[in-house]
Amino acid sequence: MIFKHLLDMWKETNIPFEEIILTEEMVETGMDPTIIKNNMKKLVEVMLTEAEKNYGKKHESLTGLTGNNAPKLLNHKPKLLSDFNYVATITAISTAENNAAMGRIVACPTAGACGVVPAILYALKKVYNASFEDLVSSFIIAGAIGNVVAKKATISGAAGGCQAEIGTAAAMASAALTYYFSKDAEKCGNAASLALKSLMGLVCDPVGGFVEVPCVKRNASAANVAITTAEMALAGIESVIPFDEVVDAMYRVGKMMHEDLRETGNGGIAATPTARKLVEDIKKSWK
Repeated sequence: MIFKHLLDMWKETNIPFEEIILTEEMVETGMDPTIIKNNMKKLVEVMLTEAEKNYGKKHESLTGLTGNNAPKLLNHKPKLLSDFNYVATITAISTAENNAAMGRIVACPTAGACGVVPAILYALKKVYNASFEDLVSSFIIAGAIGNVVAKKATISGAAGGCQAEIGTAAAMASAALTYYFSKDAEKCGNAASLALKSLMGLVCDPVGGFVEVPCVKRNASAANVAITTAEMALAGIESVIPFDEVVDAMYRVGKMMHEDLRETGNGGIAATPTARKLVEDIKKSWK
């Protein structure tokens, strides 16, 4: 799937962008658009249910390296974040910590980046009282963005670094947020481009190979990248580089990364003295 193709179809017709996406998916897969949309609804239901259930909750992760960050933020009176950013940030951390504790999540686009899109959807519901149908429509746009990346490049941290996971999640969330407020496909493309460019080159360096540090907090940061880039796109700020080309560039950057920077737990912050000591301590505690 190429985003420019979807965008051209939107410009040539008066059809809502989500319907164009569903129709194109039918052409590619042969699946009934109604079935596709119902599947998307189920995913949104899970994301919202788990976001509500785990909001600000403490979790017990496999290593103990994370699990108590969401309640810390919940009990902190924000001084810098808007209500929307605050809710989204708590949701992103809560969802990612739920994942680290083997809870139910939607891999969106991956488990390591599972907190970003739910953060946006839940914040829209909680702060703006968004309807379920509107959230599903926005999620369809997010899905198209993720699909473009998956088909043109990769969403795997092992193949392309964290930029492919958390970067894609931020692009998906930014486009979804932009669509909710504008219904403008071109602005969605700009939002996705701005978000992915902001996280270009991000390495995948989980301490000990566990999806906990720095993954959980990156979900929260990426949610705010999505919000910021969506705001820029809504204001009319454009990405000089089209989304398809940004995706191609991300893929090339990922291929240029040393393998130690692609989910091995051997590079980046995973190679710091503190990280290595933590892993040794974890191993000893398991004996």
